[in-house]
Amino acid sequence: MHNKMTGLLGLLLLGTTWSALAAPPGGGNDQQRALDAALSTIVDDPLHPLASLSVLAIRHGKVSYEQQFGYRHIGATPADSLPVTPATLFRTASVSKMMTTLGLMRLVEQGKLSLDQDVGIYLGFSLRNPHFPQQALTLRSLLSHTSSLRDAGGYAWGPEHSLRDVFTAGGDSMWDKQTAPGRYFTYANLNWGVIGTVMEKVTGERFDLLMRRLLLDPLDVRGGYHPAAFSAEDVANTATLYRKRTLDTETWQPQGPWIAQADDFYQRPPTALANYVIGSNATVFSPTGGLRISAAELGKVMQMLLDGGRYQHQQLLQPASIALMFGRQWQLAPDASNGDSERGLYRAWGLGNQQFDAVAGQGNRLVEGASFTAVGHLGDAYGLVSAFVLDFKNRNGMVMLVGGTGSDPEQYPGTYSAMGRSGELILTALYRGAIANNPSLH
Repeated sequence: MHNKMTGLLGLLLLGTTWSALAAPPGGGNDQQRALDAALSTIVDDPLHPLASLSVLAIRHGKVSYEQQFGYRHIGATPADSLPVTPATLFRTASVSKMMTTLGLMRLVEQGKLSLDQDVGIYLGFSLRNPHFPQQALTLRSLLSHTSSLRDAGGYAWGPEHSLRDVFTAGGDSMWDKQTAPGRYFTYANLNWGVIGTVMEKVTGERFDLLMRRLLLDPLDVRGGYHPAAFSAEDVANTATLYRKRTLDTETWQPQGPWIAQADDFYQRPPTALANYVIGSNATVFSPTGGLRISAAELGKVMQMLLDGGRYQHQQLLQPASIALMFGRQWQLAPDASNGDSERGLYRAWGLGNQQFDAVAGQGNRLVEGASFTAVGHLGDAYGLVSAFVLDFKNRNGMVMLVGGTGSDPEQYPGTYSAMGRSGELILTALYRGAIANNPSLH
């Protein structure tokens, strides 16, 4: 571990000499300052810097900690840079899939969709794996990554394309040749492009506006899946995603400049969508990764779930729908014969959410040395690293949004999971400093 991992961060992560910081979470400014310092140390590590960080923790159903670090926009000089604020929106990568699923579950409740219907009936064209033409694809198989769709043929296209034409031209690259739908887990972004298009077809509403109606507006949440529809204030407060990696040679330079990867709206403002046909190709809104939202507002979503689907005086989802969504749909077999776990990261899945355990050495552990069994989703794209994870039993949860990585994640892997080390350090510090009753965990 780098020399900078000493002092307060060492106390938080190594579980030694904690007594001076052992006040209950939320129990005093000393505890918060200790966690602030620990997270700041992770962000400012000169060997593995992060462009920005926004985090939130919930303990026993209430927000126990919320903080931001770094810059949403990095200028030529520090004076030109803009800090992350509590209102800063981040492109949340695959955490978006889980938010999309919440909208879909509302349509299931309303009887507009069935989890086990052939999705081709909704789409208006047959969508079958050509190697298993008798087996229908269903929303259940799409949501649990057992659809047999694959990303090799792409998973996002412009508005000039329709999914019908994409699948007609895509051929075998779109499909698993060996296993039929419903049997084998392989993580596939393409599933959510199909899901978003199905949602448009049955409602007649454009996906980004539909998600505003189903989820974001009832929770009084800003942002969304189409930045061109944002207010000028929200566009200005959207974090640019960075890496310290050249765009031409893709060489990592931790001591070099931050290079914008996505959402650099200061240089390229978001462009409005023209001539889009609703129900043709919702990948243009990226149901799989395109939600821009703040950590604080992801906290609203988390509290709604922990409160049985209620937000203020509204019942957004019935408890039975939440139980169904987070019930286990797929689990890795002992011999790993029924799925690609990606180094143990994926071991169990619900409907649009990952199931995390606390077993050492299995790859999907979230917190070092602690029993934090949770459900939720992780994200990783364009330098963004995200997590939305919650423990229903104890009503605890964490949100992490990293706006850029400065070193090659392959060269800074996790020590107890398949995550990168920076994500491990952040989640462990956040859990110990803002959730755990006894932060001196071993």
